[in-house]
Amino acid sequence: MATLILVRHGRSTANTAGVLAGRTPGVGLDERGAAQAAALPGRLAGIPLAAAVSSPLERCQETLRPLLDARPGLPLHIDERISECDYGDWSGRKLAELADEPLMKIVQAHASAAAFPGGESMRAMQHRAVEAVRDWNARIEAEHGEDAVYAMCSHGDIIKSVVADALGLHLDLFQRIHVDPCSVTVIRYTRLRPFLVRLGDTGDLAGFAPREGGGGDAGTAEVGGGAGAP
Repeated sequence: MATLILVRHGRSTANTAGVLAGRTPGVGLDERGAAQAAALPGRLAGIPLAAAVSSPLERCQETLRPLLDARPGLPLHIDERISECDYGDWSGRKLAELADEPLMKIVQAHASAAAFPGGESMRAMQHRAVEAVRDWNARIEAEHGEDAVYAMCSHGDIIKSVVADALGLHLDLFQRIHVDPCSVTVIRYTRLRPFLVRLGDTGDLAGFAPREGGGGDAGTAEVGGGAGAP
């Protein structure tokens, strides 16, 4: 099946300000985030992407823009299912302020029981994101073959929840996963199981270009790269 390259959006103005942006409109990349986005085409050079899929939020589309400019023929698809978690009444509030909310302890330690006031539950967030990935895997494979690679630009909690699903981790453990802004996470999906082959990588990705002749066991492929740290 397809190989998924998950890109977290570059650093945003909300990241810099310590604000939980959620789906607040008008949150774009800051100067560093724009530089991270500008470097993305070089990091993905040599990987023949079949498609790019993006959250509808501005910061994700800004992150993909340099890649799309560098590859004029690369189709872009917007999918609401990989939009940021709907944090409801928490959206736009300072993270330092939210740290004192009783719900924050549940979000951190028992995410499957967390539902944001005026927003959605973390279970619903993971469900829609995983469904989107599974649907895109099937579509990309049907249109481009089982060795196809595609990119998806989304948000930290969305990516962490997809990684937890790929690893067979309960959602309550997903806060143990960390992905930096504009980091890349790679998941190879097969008939039997997914393989997490890179997590939160911020370096070179040339090793993910398909091998000449194709094939290879995704479970035994040797891949390098570091994992994101808290």
